[in-house]
Amino acid sequence: MQTRSYTSRLFYALVLMLPLLVHAAPQVMVSIKPVHSLIAGVMAGIGLPELLLRNGRSPHHFSLTASDVRKLTRAERVYWIGEPLELPLAKILRATVSESRVVTLLSLPDLQLLPLREGVQWERHAFHEQGEQHDKPVEKGISPAQVNPHVWLSPINAALIVRMAVEDLSHIDPENSSAYRRNGATLLMRLQELDRQIGEQLAGVRDVPFIVFHDAYAYFEHHYQLNAVGSVTLSPERMPGAQHIQQLRNRIKSLNARCVFSEPQFEPKLVATLLEDTQARAGRLDPLGASLPSGPDAYFTMMSDLAEALAGCLGGDGK
Repeated sequence: MQTRSYTSRLFYALVLMLPLLVHAAPQVMVSIKPVHSLIAGVMAGIGLPELLLRNGRSPHHFSLTASDVRKLTRAERVYWIGEPLELPLAKILRATVSESRVVTLLSLPDLQLLPLREGVQWERHAFHEQGEQHDKPVEKGISPAQVNPHVWLSPINAALIVRMAVEDLSHIDPENSSAYRRNGATLLMRLQELDRQIGEQLAGVRDVPFIVFHDAYAYFEHHYQLNAVGSVTLSPERMPGAQHIQQLRNRIKSLNARCVFSEPQFEPKLVATLLEDTQARAGRLDPLGASLPSGPDAYFTMMSDLAEALAGCLGGDGK
């Protein structure tokens, strides 16, 4: 009789605990590693979002596996930048995922947006407003075709993405709302400290001219008031011809550009060709953290690596 009573009490205890046992974090999918890192930070201790573009795949050109598509259809929330960056994903999302489950980051209110720069030769400090307004939105009403989609490279935008994720995840998973809010507060403090450190690290090289591989760093340049004067190519999918290479080489010489930066996803030989007969040196920037392990620290490591690469190449005497 005593055994039966104990069994009965155990049964009812398990029934009462059942909602806690079966409750799980929402299934979340994120397109690119830097944003995945921020979302993973918000979800720390609750669940792990799925990263769509793994193994260093470029968001500009990729194909999804059948497994990827299945994960997208099951996800309760999909975070992506938007069609200007991830064009191959746009059609798949429209066909397989309900619009209510997709968050397009380029559409967030108050997101700082910058236009893609025309041509590959840029005016010095093209985005800098008067004074110290580098933390304010510069453009409004930019058409999707004109917007520079690399918005995560602004710490201001990163903080906005974190705040959005806290509210969005709290809405779809209210039982974990307090945890999302705690994690979000921690992330915002980390972003503030990261911003301070990078600002100090790059203060001495703000005026040093350099060339990037493509127009991926405008938000980083704008926020830290850097002096990119051109890009190797207008688009990662279009390699420049001989005439353009010669024009860029002349620009490197005339402006005394200190560095020309390649990217890990693309052929570095082109940069080596550009450097011939110039005093510039080669560097490498990675706007996606392609070689980094995914997770909550990836964004912070990627941003620190960008600052270190810029400070290291632009600083000193350039020899």
